[in-house]
Amino acid sequence: MNVPQIVAMKDKEKISMLTAYDYTSARIADEAGIDIILVGDSLGMVMQGKTSTIPVTVDEMIYHAKMVKQGTKNALIVVDMPFMSYQADYVEAVKNAGKIMKETGCDAVKLEGGREFAVTINAIVSAGIPVMGHLGLTPQSINIFGSYKARGKNEKEAKKIIEDAKYIQEAGVFSIVLESVPKNLAKKVTQSVSVPTIGIGAGVHTDGQVLVFHDMLGLFDDFKPKFVKRYAHLKKEAVEAVKTYTKEVKEGSFPTDEHSYE
Repeated sequence: MNVPQIVAMKDKEKISMLTAYDYTSARIADEAGIDIILVGDSLGMVMQGKTSTIPVTVDEMIYHAKMVKQGTKNALIVVDMPFMSYQADYVEAVKNAGKIMKETGCDAVKLEGGREFAVTINAIVSAGIPVMGHLGLTPQSINIFGSYKARGKNEKEAKKIIEDAKYIQEAGVFSIVLESVPKNLAKKVTQSVSVPTIGIGAGVHTDGQVLVFHDMLGLFDDFKPKFVKRYAHLKKEAVEAVKTYTKEVKEGSFPTDEHSYE
């Protein structure tokens, strides 16, 4: 899978994307036929147990992206640019995007924000690095928003999201993630741009969908956003398996001769 193939899927075939952070989860997603694997800065919460994405560093993104690359043969790999890796100025943004690409072998980077980052997006794309945009709820701006509530519910916010989508498309993004926005707004954005939109909590009218690997498998249950669908409940099964293992170890029924060398 490559960037032109993803772009060509708009209005023809829905795009599937999962956020994954390591070799094992990437391999599972890739073997299942996922189109895009996003190495998200949400690893700050899912993998590191932090309360936001803010503390995640470029080097941490690279560390996880390298593992994902090892487990992926077919899917397009996109890596989040973490907080303050692109906000200060576009020169630093290009350097950080290039560092991520060179050290991980990924296919593209993703950054949050609209019109205010159009120059930055254009600079990164001009350097030969594909960029995925991200509008709506932008977690790196949590300290400004104050909550993880849906965005674009009032006319002013909705108008800005539509305008921002056009600005970042003009700047060169090949796709746009729409997070936690009303489904009718997501539909308007999708119809307003020629690049694919990928929704997470944005309804059915986007060109694709993304969920976090650990969320959709029921491995991460610290909290459950409205948009998450559990396709399995693996944490519950894992806890029961560990309980059984512990019980067998303590009572001496594991290991048996089957699991022992002569």
